[in-house]
Order: sequence, then structure tokens, then C-alpha cells
Amino acid sequence: MKIIDPYVEIINMPDSDFIMKHIERAARTCYKSEDKIQENSAEKLLRSLIKSGHHSVFEHISVTVKIVCDRGISHELVRHRLCSFSQESTRYANYSKDKFGKEITLIRPFFWSESSEKYQLWLAAMEAAEKTYLKLIEFNATAQEARSVLPNSLKTEVFTTANIREWKHIFSLRCHKASHPQMRQVMLPLLDKFYQSFPVYYEDLYLLYKKDIDKGMGQ
Repeated sequence: MKIIDPYVEIINMPDSDFIMKHIERAARTCYKSEDKIQENSAEKLLRSLIKSGHHSVFEHISVTVKIVCDRGISHELVRHRLCSFSQESTRYANYSKDKFGKEITLIRPFFWSESSEKYQLWLAAMEAAEKTYLKLIEFNATAQEARSVLPNSLKTEVFTTANIREWKHIFSLRCHKASHPQMRQVMLPLLDKFYQSFPVYYEDLYLLYKKDIDKGMGQ
């Protein structure tokens, strides 16, 4: 059994200059003001669009992210219908095989100290789940049959693509203090990455959650 921390990886995001110029072209099409495009005209226009609530033009840029989290969190993530998802399948991934180290991989519940009774109870449950899963495979159960005993803490990978407006919507919901702590553990660092890549559009949310990001990415 392997226990890891969740993480995110941005697979593709255009650079900030390309994003701003691309969105400026889209926006100026609406107003037929393409003649006003200059070398440094994009940022001022984009800030005006954000202030006026004209966010539809931001849908012309999409970003793909690989999110490694537990399956409990992934069930919340895939509820965002405007995204495209490709997720590690427990129907086809047979964790008894060599490629998986003949073990399951779990996401650490960071909210419990490893010396606490709660963590030890969780650990015992995970060990029992792994033992039962591997025994079912040994008894010729298929992966899709044996997965019925796998826990929410099982590591999964979710390849996620959405336009940058939808990502902002996701951050507004999933970085909120009312969100699940393990969702915030994933989303706050991702918001930080988006802000560093395209500060104009994510500045308001970044400043709102900067203290949470700085103190430990949602922990």
C-alpha cells in the first residue's frame, strides 16, 4: 500500500500575452473596434470587460490540467458539466498487476495527524480494503468486480479541460471555505498556478484566498 499527497499539473496553458491578444480580438469583433488593437492595448480592454461583466469572450481559451486526488474528491469535480474529463478507471486498472506495484495507492487525509487515533483507524481500514481487493483478484474476480471494496481514499487521476471562464467558476466554488478540505487542498494551489500564468483574470480570486494559499494550500 502506498500513501501519497494530491497534486496538480497544468498540461497546457497558453502564455499570458497570447491569451490577452486572443481575447482582445474576440472582444473587439463584438464592437468592430479591431482598428484600435495596439501592442499594449489588450490588458486595459480585458480589465474593462471583467469590470463590466462581459465574461463570455474568456471562453475562447481552454486549459487542460491533470488532477491527482482521491476518488471522493473526483466525484465532486466531475459534476462540473462544462468540463471534459478523462479519468483513471477502476474497471480496467487492476492494482494487483506489476505496473501498479501490486498495491493500491491512497491519498493521505492531511487533516489527521499520523499519530492520531483517527488516522490509525483510517489506516487499518485502508489495509483491510487492500487485502480484500487483492484476495478477490486472487479468487479470479475481475478488476471491475473487485473494485467494489475500494475506498474513497483511492488515488485517481483526472485529465480535465475547461475554458478559463469555467475554471474561474470552479475556483469560486471549490476554493471557498465551505468546500471539502481535500478539494481546497487541490484547488488553492491550482488557483495560484492560474494566477501566475494569467494574473489579469484571476487576480480577484487570488487576492481573496491569498492568505489560505500562503499558509499551506488549504491545509
